Amino acid sequence: MWALAGRDTLYLVGILLLAGLLLFFGRDLLQGSVLVTWGLTFGGTTAVVVLVAALYRVRIELRRSRRQLARREAELTFAREVQRALFPKHLPSGDGLEFSAVCIPARGISGDYYDVMQLPDGRVVLAVADISGKGVPAAILMANLQAVLRMIVESGRSPGEVVSKLSQHLHQVTDASKFATFFYAEWNKADRLLRYVNAGHHSPIVIGSCRGQRLERGGLPLGVFPDLEFQTGEVELAAGDIIVVYSDGITEAVARSGDEFGEQRLEKIVESLAHEPLAEIQRRVLEAVRNWTNREPQDDMTLLLVRATGQLAGRSEEN
Repeated sequence: MWALAGRDTLYLVGILLLAGLLLFFGRDLLQGSVLVTWGLTFGGTTAVVVLVAALYRVRIELRRSRRQLARREAELTFAREVQRALFPKHLPSGDGLEFSAVCIPARGISGDYYDVMQLPDGRVVLAVADISGKGVPAAILMANLQAVLRMIVESGRSPGEVVSKLSQHLHQVTDASKFATFFYAEWNKADRLLRYVNAGHHSPIVIGSCRGQRLERGGLPLGVFPDLEFQTGEVELAAGDIIVVYSDGITEAVARSGDEFGEQRLEKIVESLAHEPLAEIQRRVLEAVRNWTNREPQDDMTLLLVRATGQLAGRSEEN
């Protein structure tokens, strides 16, 4: 559109300059010269025609651009609504855990993913993933990952097997450049154990009786190689313990000075608010990140807070 308008503008400017020169140098001949009069009349008429044609072309291109933008916006709106429907509408509570979660896209559609599921056998499953890339392609892959995960967890496999199957699937349906960091955990309220697998994701932070502990055990990100095995870690939670699961959009948020928000700052904020409702802790963390960067998010931000409730348990350990 701008190429057409620019070309027509050059034509118009050239003709107007020519007409101006003729007026300046031929002003004394204008009344006595039919040729000069005809030339100026022709030049002015041509300039008007070119101007009208240029405006008409610009108008057509603007209409076309508006239709394209409207179509793209409609597609993005539809994709956002579909993605919003994939996130859990209600987070389970009453089985020894309570939750608060949020995902804030950087570009309207997120490649981050979180889920919390109450299974028929009494287990509570939670997951957070960060798909490589951004925008619609990452969102499509995220939706695929969510659907496959929900199918696999209902088969009763162990956490390590669940993540291994998910990794195999991701490797099969994507090219070598695509992968996902992934944190997966299952909670059994009978023994108050959280069994987890960390597939290359930022290590969740435990606040409370296991202060300073990082849930690191697992393996490489999903989809990197066709056959991956994952280790399973365990942590026994006491009442009041909080697990902070997050994506790099939180800790790697960069201030204008170039400094990152960082894990230590996140841990200190949650620890200072440990007795507040999880929703309030979530709000304060996001507020702190916004104040730190003082601009719109440059990466998707996902935060999942998990608090253990009920009777106190013993010490924590990993296998």
